[in-house]
Amino acid sequence: MIPGDGIGVEVTREARKLIDTLRAHAGLEAEVVLHDFGADRYLRTKSAITDAEMDALGREHDAIFLGAIGDPRVPDNAHARAILLGMRFRFDLFINLRPVRLFDARLSPLRDVRNGDIDMVLFRENTEGPYVGMGGSLRKGTADEIAIEEDIATRRGVERIIVAAFDFARATGRKRVTLTDKANAMPNVGGLWRRTFAEVGARYADIEREAIYADALALDMVRRPSRYDVIVAPNLFGDLLSDLAAALVGGLGLAPSANLHPGRPGLYEPVHGSAPDIAGTGRANPMAAMLTIGLLLSHGGHEALARRVEAAVEYALLENRTTPDLGGNLSTEQVGDFICDAIVTGARSPERDPQVGV
Repeated sequence: MIPGDGIGVEVTREARKLIDTLRAHAGLEAEVVLHDFGADRYLRTKSAITDAEMDALGREHDAIFLGAIGDPRVPDNAHARAILLGMRFRFDLFINLRPVRLFDARLSPLRDVRNGDIDMVLFRENTEGPYVGMGGSLRKGTADEIAIEEDIATRRGVERIIVAAFDFARATGRKRVTLTDKANAMPNVGGLWRRTFAEVGARYADIEREAIYADALALDMVRRPSRYDVIVAPNLFGDLLSDLAAALVGGLGLAPSANLHPGRPGLYEPVHGSAPDIAGTGRANPMAAMLTIGLLLSHGGHEALARRVEAAVEYALLENRTTPDLGGNLSTEQVGDFICDAIVTGARSPERDPQVGV
């Protein structure tokens, strides 16, 4: 566990509490090792993470949980790039997995949605695209400045994320995989994605497939979110659309994620970031962190425990036991306590009218 910066420290505390609860009351066998990688250490030592420490993370742990990284005292975010992007690239974590589920329709900005209507999983390519840092600038700071950012796509990189999306759809009984791109405006990279998607999809005759331009998909996700099942996307479009999807179900305070490479330790993180403006106020929503522990458990072979975590979070939402971002008045610690108590007691909300969208 790497608490990191800002509210990462606070939500990691609740995630640790959840693991301890599962160890004490549900038979989970787990050892937790804390690491102090973050802004405090970087400012103290001028070292974000050493090569030896990075290697040890991958060699000595089955999974890595990161609370959040980012601190205004490090204005260039050098430590965040070294730690977060360093792990993604060092361990070749090419899958950024973002499940999005509507637990409580009252939290959606959409009208006429019901609990459970939105249930999609986004597979974002995590190691290529325009985020690799290829490019440069010329005549910086002048009226003639030129800036170039390269969008990198390889057949190998594109194929493996598409295969992962189809494999997941088949393994979980999902019926449709949607590719999103901008092949109309970016025909070289987009063409590679489209051809590979068609070739890979032909191997999965039992799964429907479609390709939709990213702008059209953004529109339709708001209009008809319930039709989307599994979405596979290049790095940039996956980054944007996964946050849009999170907004449809209540915001980033409910958004877990995993960075994966099958057969290697995964990096699990709530999506919300370090939120330094509310750090230390007790207002941080721990639900994304606790749902991220659920993802970790699921991928570690503890599917039943993962479902218990989801059920406890859903119970807290339906009972309005939430932090202020979701309309509640509880603190970070109080929400964590309520969810852990629900784990122990198995408490669930009674059936409610599902038609409660705004």
